[in-house]
Amino acid sequence: MTLKLLIFDCDGTIVDSQNAIVMAMDYAFDAAALPAPQRRAVLDIIGLSLDETFAVLAPDVTTAKRQVLCDHYRDGFRHLHHEVGYQQPLFDGAREVIETLSRRDDVLLAIATGKSVRGVERLLAREGLGAYFASVQTADSHPSKPHPGMILEAMQDVGAEARRTVMIGDTSFDMAMAVNAGVHALGVNWGYHPAERLNKAGADAICQSYDEVIPQIEALLAREA
Repeated sequence: MTLKLLIFDCDGTIVDSQNAIVMAMDYAFDAAALPAPQRRAVLDIIGLSLDETFAVLAPDVTTAKRQVLCDHYRDGFRHLHHEVGYQQPLFDGAREVIETLSRRDDVLLAIATGKSVRGVERLLAREGLGAYFASVQTADSHPSKPHPGMILEAMQDVGAEARRTVMIGDTSFDMAMAVNAGVHALGVNWGYHPAERLNKAGADAICQSYDEVIPQIEALLAREA
């Protein structure tokens, strides 16, 4: 039996967190007495580590000020978690696909995300998905996407080969990370970057809904049979 490793991004791929991210970003810039970026600018950088995010969104401020923004952003998320009606819903079909794949003897699942360890653990615990993932890699312990570190460590964790590994994500950073790691890149078109950017960054295929994820994975890995 040949092991297959399927690595999922989190924000924009499994969970629709855009409103929460934009609100936390607005909170951070307001707390730092800086003008907040436009919503589109925030969505464009989802997937990067916080350090890289603020290097893009606030390029003219000092490194120390960017650290202040990072701290305020985390505070903003903590405040949101206590607000009535706060939610980061799973995308339609995400749970079903993850559960289906987790039951396969030849498949292991992993996560590679710009979220913090705390954020990922909170999400997985809330949704009851933690047991399905053999490896969880975050920006807390790796360089920001598109550096391949998260994918390479996930493969090392489970003993997977690059040719049997698929990265599934919604941003150009996910696709470029897959290319840099030498694995298959499967884009999803319901997240934060349009299909054109995914293709330009190296997507091997793009799904329009979760119904297409498993067939597209099988098609990509069939090339290695």
